[in-house]
Amino acid sequence: MDTAGGRGARARRGSRTAAPRSRGTEKGAARSPSRDRVADEGSSAVATLRAPRTDGPPARGGRPARRAPAAREPPAGGAEALPAPRSRAAAARAPAAPQSVAAVPDGVAAASRRPPPASDALRLREVLSRLSLPREDVSKASTLVNTAVSHLVQAIRGKDSFFSSIEPHNAGSYYERVKISEPNEFDIMLVMPVTRIQLDESDDTGAYYYVSFKRSSKEKGWLKFLEEDGTLSAFKMLQALREIIKQEVKNIKDMEVTVARKKAGSPAITLQIKNPPSEISVDIILTLKAQHSWPPSTQGGLKIEQWLGTKKRQNFRNESLYLVAKQNKREKVLRGNTWRLSFSHTEKDMIKNHGNSKTCCESNGLKCCRKGCLKLLKFLLEQLKMKHPKELEKFCSYHVKTAFLHSCVTWPNDTDWHLGNLDHCFQQCLGFFVDCLQKSQLTHFFIPQYNLLSLEDKARHHFLSRKISHELNNGFPVFHENY
Repeated sequence: MDTAGGRGARARRGSRTAAPRSRGTEKGAARSPSRDRVADEGSSAVATLRAPRTDGPPARGGRPARRAPAAREPPAGGAEALPAPRSRAAAARAPAAPQSVAAVPDGVAAASRRPPPASDALRLREVLSRLSLPREDVSKASTLVNTAVSHLVQAIRGKDSFFSSIEPHNAGSYYERVKISEPNEFDIMLVMPVTRIQLDESDDTGAYYYVSFKRSSKEKGWLKFLEEDGTLSAFKMLQALREIIKQEVKNIKDMEVTVARKKAGSPAITLQIKNPPSEISVDIILTLKAQHSWPPSTQGGLKIEQWLGTKKRQNFRNESLYLVAKQNKREKVLRGNTWRLSFSHTEKDMIKNHGNSKTCCESNGLKCCRKGCLKLLKFLLEQLKMKHPKELEKFCSYHVKTAFLHSCVTWPNDTDWHLGNLDHCFQQCLGFFVDCLQKSQLTHFFIPQYNLLSLEDKARHHFLSRKISHELNNGFPVFHENY
């Protein structure tokens, strides 16, 4: 990400809502994305879209347009109110949530408001174009990661026969094509197939489980990783895998690779690859792949019938079950033998094939702004976390990703996400997320009984709610502070 040095004047101009441009100015400004960036939903259409007209008439000749009021910080006592619609016609354009989607939290209608003025809408498209990854940087980073991971997988298979069936699976935002700013973080799942397992819930979230085998597994080499009670120890397996990787990174040629210190509670083994002038982080996640039906806790989740279809939902639920080595912090005694359900493979499929129609965003189909909205949501949280690291340390991109998936269910049709309505759709997603924060209730997309927002952190939720509402009401000044 660019630093603030040398860009102070531009950042100050970006923190204030500009006066509406004339049609000619809008059209010229819309052609600004650089040619060396990877084409995606946001940047590919910037050159052809014209920002929507404002409600009011243009300023009369000889008189400058009225300047927008300066950004105001929200009051300390509560969340700043979201902007109200300026006209009946504009408010009517907001698509109504389908009647059958009962799981949508109350208050979503608060997001159905008129899009920001034309200058703000154009500014969002410019921000989105900046978030596109440079093609050359992507190619170099992915080559380094693929080389390192391929070397490690071959070494792991050869050094311990127990891991001989391990397979690498790509996961995370880079492979979902929604990575922002820099190609400096990658997620790789090292998947081990398991058979005839039994799952026992470790708490009431429906997300964490103890894994055991229904029959003796001595002949398969699992015995050394079993606890006395017969449960499979995620800690022991991670420890064995980490030791192999720590020794083997020294043998990777033509690049400098190290293993980062273990983070408490993290399911990942993190590689750091030198890529001057920066560094690439690769999270290697130990994953079990079981031919096992999805647990009862998932029965009411994945409500995508109106969005992607009933058949698609059934196909997802018929796929293998994935569990990642993840310590459950709710355990009274932390033994490191719990596994958490993982749906990253399903999330990747939904985000890549996100259309209500099969041709959405294809070369011969209409383009939508779903991915653009997700990128902006991730970027907004990232920027706010940089400004308020202590207050927002417990928030991560998975929170906004979950809110985005719920938004896709709430507004399931491709016409609800028309590319020209990026500003309006982004505001809808933010309204949904703010509502969840104010209620401290963000339901896991696949496990409806699992609340991703702990009730113990209500003060943090309200803090983020106020900050987002402030950004929404003042043209997102945080998007321009470092540019």
